[in-house]
Amino acid sequence: MDHLIKLVQDQLIEKKDFPEFGAGDTITVYYEIREGNKTRTQFFRGVVIQKRGSGATETFTIRKISGDIAVERIFPVNMPTIQKIEVNKRGKVRRARIYYFRNLRGKKARIKEKRTKKD
Repeated sequence: MDHLIKLVQDQLIEKKDFPEFGAGDTITVYYEIREGNKTRTQFFRGVVIQKRGSGATETFTIRKISGDIAVERIFPVNMPTIQKIEVNKRGKVRRARIYYFRNLRGKKARIKEKRTKKD
C-alpha cells in the first residue's frame, strides 16, 4: 500500500528544485503572500532546526530571532507559495534535530560554519 501512495504522490505533485540543506544551516526562504487581490514576496531567514518526513509530507523548521523574540516557522517542502530557497551558511552540528538550540542565548547560540573544500 505504501508504494502505491508514493507512486501517486510522485506523479501528481510537482517537484521543485531546491538546494540541499540540513540542520544547522542558515537559509532564506522566499514565499508569496496574497493580501486581497495583491501578491508580494516575503522572505524568512533563519537556522534550520530540523527536517522531517519524506516525499510529499517533508517539512523543515526554521528559527530566527527578531529582537529578543524567537520565531519558529514550519514550511512544507511542497508548499506552492515557496518561490526559492537560498543557503546562506552551512552549519557544523552533530545532530539531525537541534532542539537544544532553543535554550541557548548570546555567544553560545552561534553555530560554527562548515568548511568546504575548494579545488
